Amino acid sequence: VQLQASGGGLVQAGDSLRLSCAASGRPFIRTTLGWFRQAPGKEREFVASSHWSAGSYYADSVKGRFTLSRDSGKNTLYLQMNSLKPEDTAVYSCAVWKAGSYYSTGSYASWGQGTQVTVSS
Repeated sequence: VQLQASGGGLVQAGDSLRLSCAASGRPFIRTTLGWFRQAPGKEREFVASSHWSAGSYYADSVKGRFTLSRDSGKNTLYLQMNSLKPEDTAVYSCAVWKAGSYYSTGSYASWGQGTQVTVSS
């Protein structure tokens, strides 16, 4: 499966954005997908994960502000980001979970090209 993230942009603190992760190659109905982000000079970190049957998981830093949703007809995973903060500034990427912890970068593969999110104060 190939993934492509889109929807990033430059916004002000408090604004909202919706990121899309479009999958091609095979249906992702029974696929767990995750969003990660990497800010300049920092390690890539977990943002959220959508399990195909067990619901969603979120990093504490985004819980209550970010929400995952799926459109299986469009083979797309969405990340709705509300109340954005300057510390949310990063390149956001999506990937397919393979095995292990849902919160760990090493558990994912098939990384898509990321999309830049910049939040100004």
